[in-house]
Amino acid sequence: MNGKFIPAEQGVISVRTHGFSYGTGCFEGIRGYWNEKDQQIYLFRLREHYERLLRSCKILQTSLPYTVEQLIDLSIELVRRNGQRQDVYLRPVAYKADPIIGVRLHNLEDHLIITSEPVGNYIDITGLHCGVSSWRRIDDNAIPARAKITGAYVNSAFAKSEAMQNGFDEAIMLTHDGHVSEGSAENIFLLMNGEFVTPAPTENILLGITRDTVIELGRREFGRITRERQIDRTELYVADEIFLCGTGAQIAPVIKVDHRPIGDGKVGPVSSALQQLRLGIAENTKRARAPARACSRSILGGMMETPYACPCG
Repeated sequence: MNGKFIPAEQGVISVRTHGFSYGTGCFEGIRGYWNEKDQQIYLFRLREHYERLLRSCKILQTSLPYTVEQLIDLSIELVRRNGQRQDVYLRPVAYKADPIIGVRLHNLEDHLIITSEPVGNYIDITGLHCGVSSWRRIDDNAIPARAKITGAYVNSAFAKSEAMQNGFDEAIMLTHDGHVSEGSAENIFLLMNGEFVTPAPTENILLGITRDTVIELGRREFGRITRERQIDRTELYVADEIFLCGTGAQIAPVIKVDHRPIGDGKVGPVSSALQQLRLGIAENTKRARAPARACSRSILGGMMETPYACPCG
């Protein structure tokens, strides 16, 4: 908390904290994968996550006294101190800390909290039934979706609860123009005519780290290009395959949308192969291994990921 390591029960904030009252904070979600053979936790694309956090901070007029390298070092040390010998989820949150009443972003004190906790699957990764939400995705000129702003996730919560209370596993959100944007908290890809199709950055999406990985894997491992464009709602119904992706979701195949089967109504071969490849890379088990020393880096098969190894025990 603000650069100091403290027990979790001491990491508390005032009920009058600005970020708590008004949602004036931004965050990241970072997965760490436990490797039993190496006895290490590998943090997936840690640098890219912190680069995005600082971009979110810039949009939210938040200033942190840390570089990306310093944030990386803090995270690695946090995981090491916790000694969690399992998959973990890191949640860095930068927020407006003043205990005041009044809506603004400027002239407020900024704080940082980073937590690490055990994690499993955020959503079902064996085949989702999704429903198109009646709640529209927030617009860049309202609450910028390219920043992970804490208060913006009320929009996601409306869509997620509506979907689940209507019997679906997950929501698919549209823009105000009626085009596909993303899931409640995941990017979305369609396989159509042998190509990956995903909403463009202009469709009020979060520019996902896993999204970027999928585009690269599609090109390098499957020889498939990705078209970033507007997607009509009914294109969902006729896609060959659909999957959601994100740090929490990982790769989550979709087998139905609005009660309509996608393809043959089963997890498609490309989604399945991509799911296994992504998991193998994240766990650092199917490619080059990092040296078994503290906080080492490993380039996986020439890819852009640089997992950070955190020995435990």
